Amino acid sequence: MRVSVVIPTLEEAMALPGTLDHLAQLPGELEVVVADGASSDGTPQVAARHPRTDAVVEVPRGGGRARQLNAGASRATGDVLLFLHADSRLPQGAFATLASTRADGGNFALRFDGADRFSRVLTRVYALQRRFGLYYGDSSIWVRRPVFERLGGFRELPIMDDYDFVRRLERSVATACLPGPATTSARRWRGHGVACTVSSWLIIRWLFIAGAPPVRLARLYRLVR
Repeated sequence: MRVSVVIPTLEEAMALPGTLDHLAQLPGELEVVVADGASSDGTPQVAARHPRTDAVVEVPRGGGRARQLNAGASRATGDVLLFLHADSRLPQGAFATLASTRADGGNFALRFDGADRFSRVLTRVYALQRRFGLYYGDSSIWVRRPVFERLGGFRELPIMDDYDFVRRLERSVATACLPGPATTSARRWRGHGVACTVSSWLIIRWLFIAGAPPVRLARLYRLVR
């Protein structure tokens, strides 16, 4: 089995080398595709120079993360597509668990980095949400290629593209939350505190489910980040 790791990037020249170094140390047959959204800090060049990168795809600015993810998936050649954020890390046994699962898609158990109370609480909240089939791109969504193609990939939404994909995935196939944990940075949320962070997750999600225009939700999301 071949796993293609697709990394969407935008201004990640500082964070990306560490992510690629991490992937270089993982066992298994992994292909790495970086899908950049017209970064101005040299991210595509950083990706291209790194020996662990197999391909770099560049998407015009303004296309949104979903377009980057779809472009990376189109360039990838693996049997399984794994979408990894540039500030996230996979567990050491990621390839082995993907090779052994019978599920057709899902994510990894997630831990927010840091030893502080904020990170611990977010980790617990995320684990509770996952029991109800709720998860997002920061937990490293993975899917078998035929399923991804049947679902039409990610819809090009200005926000919640990952959650929208997960909802369709959960309705279509058997999924699994694979052991880990994978880790991700809490940098985007740490300054807002637990209550504000969790409340914003809930409010934006329910507004999205209720049919609120994604463009308006994207503006709200920028305010609370």
